[in-house]
Amino acid sequence: MNYPSIIKKAWLGYDASKHIRSIEDISAMVSTNHVFQITFEDDDIIIAKLSTYGKYEHFKEDHRIIHALSNNLLYPFENLVAKSLLKNNRVYTYRYKWRKNDAWVVFYNPVRIDQRLPRRLDDQHIRTLAKQFAKFHKACFRIKNVIPKSSKTLGTDIRILLEQLETTPEKFGTEEEIAMIKQHCEVFLKNRAKYNAIGSLGTIPVFIDWNIGNFSVNDKIQLYSRWDYDWFRMSSRMMDFYFFSRVVSDAGDRTVFSYRIDTMMEDRFMLFLEEYHKTYPLTAHEIHFLKDAYRFFILNYVIKDGRHFFNEQYATKLQREALDIYLPSINTDFNADKIIDALGIATHEPDFSK
Repeated sequence: MNYPSIIKKAWLGYDASKHIRSIEDISAMVSTNHVFQITFEDDDIIIAKLSTYGKYEHFKEDHRIIHALSNNLLYPFENLVAKSLLKNNRVYTYRYKWRKNDAWVVFYNPVRIDQRLPRRLDDQHIRTLAKQFAKFHKACFRIKNVIPKSSKTLGTDIRILLEQLETTPEKFGTEEEIAMIKQHCEVFLKNRAKYNAIGSLGTIPVFIDWNIGNFSVNDKIQLYSRWDYDWFRMSSRMMDFYFFSRVVSDAGDRTVFSYRIDTMMEDRFMLFLEEYHKTYPLTAHEIHFLKDAYRFFILNYVIKDGRHFFNEQYATKLQREALDIYLPSINTDFNADKIIDALGIATHEPDFSK
């Protein structure tokens, strides 16, 4: 597909009176998603995101929720999330369909970027950032009842994967590997149902994919801006924590990356959790759910959709590691009780995943 041509068509549907001078691809090279900077003849600049995977209805729904989030967050987070361009008081999205080609576009105001954190954080960075993430989660919790509902759930995504394992098993590996994936899907669905039954996990807006390259802070290490919303969804706050562990990990931000579970067992993550817990207390049930939040991430974003989120080289690498390392490590390398003890949570609530 000719992406600049699609972007131009999308803009004509928005405001044909304002003329584009240039379109620059500013996409991350590890992803299959496309982000463009549009410069107009009058030197104004906006950002366009173009997606070709999933469903247009979900794309439109997600950006409607993200815009409501950005519009309803209060100080100090009122400018943290980029605001979409509106037309007739609705988020403007454009769908391009031609034969087998299907793509959709949304426009954003550019996000102001202040300071980037170093690739490897020191202890003070970790403590301050933990408090910031806790405050941000609290702010999201306060407005969860005034933003639109989402049709996507963790359960529906895993059931889609189970269907794909039946209809196109050749995409997922050997019979033994497919059996292992199915087992992890079933364990996740069982555990999620149990947590839902006791109402131990709330629902807030979560971005999931937090890394040092997609948010900025001010000189006091306070959250300043966030971009890249590819994995946004309404879910438990615990869905964010695996990526928090990667942000504060001893290895730090790396060009060549993997998704091992052991960052959640590092002392640096314990320090992060201790500071977070002081501001927005965690429960033992939530800590136990961390294992299933990680399981969902590997099943959904690496195994099911990896080839749509990562370029071919990374998708192949990560999917191989998911089968050989990530999934087998879930029950051996994660210890919820270590975290519960570190946080001083008195009640060791039952671990449903056993």
